[in-house]
Amino acid sequence: MKETTMITIIGAGMAGLTLARVLYKNGLMPVVYDADLSATSRHQGGMLDIHHDTGQAALQAAGLLDAFGELILENGDAIRILDKTGTLRMSDDGNGLRPEIDRGALRDLLLSSLPARMVHWNAKVVGIDKVGDSYELTFADGSVVTTAVLIGADGAWSKVRPLVSDASPTYTGVSAVELHYRDADQDYPTAAALVGKGLMFALSDGRGLIGHREPNSELCVYAAHRVPEVWSRQPISRDMLHEYFADWHQDFHELLAKSDGDLLPRPILALPVGHNWPRTPGVTLIGDAAHLMSPFAGEGVNLAMIDGADLARAIIAHPDDIETAFAAYEAAMFPRAKEKAAESAAGLELTFEANSPQGLLDFFAGHSV
Repeated sequence: MKETTMITIIGAGMAGLTLARVLYKNGLMPVVYDADLSATSRHQGGMLDIHHDTGQAALQAAGLLDAFGELILENGDAIRILDKTGTLRMSDDGNGLRPEIDRGALRDLLLSSLPARMVHWNAKVVGIDKVGDSYELTFADGSVVTTAVLIGADGAWSKVRPLVSDASPTYTGVSAVELHYRDADQDYPTAAALVGKGLMFALSDGRGLIGHREPNSELCVYAAHRVPEVWSRQPISRDMLHEYFADWHQDFHELLAKSDGDLLPRPILALPVGHNWPRTPGVTLIGDAAHLMSPFAGEGVNLAMIDGADLARAIIAHPDDIETAFAAYEAAMFPRAKEKAAESAAGLELTFEANSPQGLLDFFAGHSV
């Protein structure tokens, strides 16, 4: 069956949902398609720090900033930096300017602000063809949708991106293993003490244990190091992690010895710094589809949300001229994304340099945390 729509958004992550919300708030009715089976079919990830000039500005445009304030984790922006001996090298209680929120809670906030019929789940795009001035989308279930306005908010491996760019994500040289701890204060007191109230960086010799407290006494920790890309494709064991952190303090080995659930490999990928594309009629990208970057500046979700808000405002300003709207959005987004992608790449190098954590300590000494 074929359907025809006007504004079609592929991807119901932060970028796509922010775009949909701002459009809907201003009287427009986009359609969102997402490959997930449902809104609750998978864990959405850990904590996010939401920046004043990007993520919070987007929430303001969406009319959700006050509701967001009710969901933040108290003291979630606190930071501890340790080295491999377990020595605390820096501690800061945070200033509340970059409040932390659980990714799932933020996504639920955006979803709950939209009509249920607006987001179509279990809608995996398997093909996109240009047909005249429109795009024909084919989904895994065989259904076909034709749209004149197509927005790729579908993440790192975007199906929409090839319409405008040949770029693909590449490996940054760093991989992590994700570990989760439920009821950490009771069952994993050593891990809870190491992580503290907010974010922990334990760094030495180009390796890191990076952890964050989550709501309900949960922790998420990433054991990260420089390894070949193929490393993450093999079965990961705790013995391998103990070996990589062999000369670290015993408390860190206690952290690595037990956690809840599977050990999840997370290779860190990025698009080229400054990724852009020529104006392509009827289509554009937002969020990771446009500018996937490493997480070591905390910018990814913030850029995704301000992308969504800015694109929505451009469409609202030019409702009868989508090309002018897309061009205005891209003219602002490209330089902003280039700057933040460069910061993220530099942050990764700083975090995993040979004399870590000294570079990170020097950075925070020169900047307001």
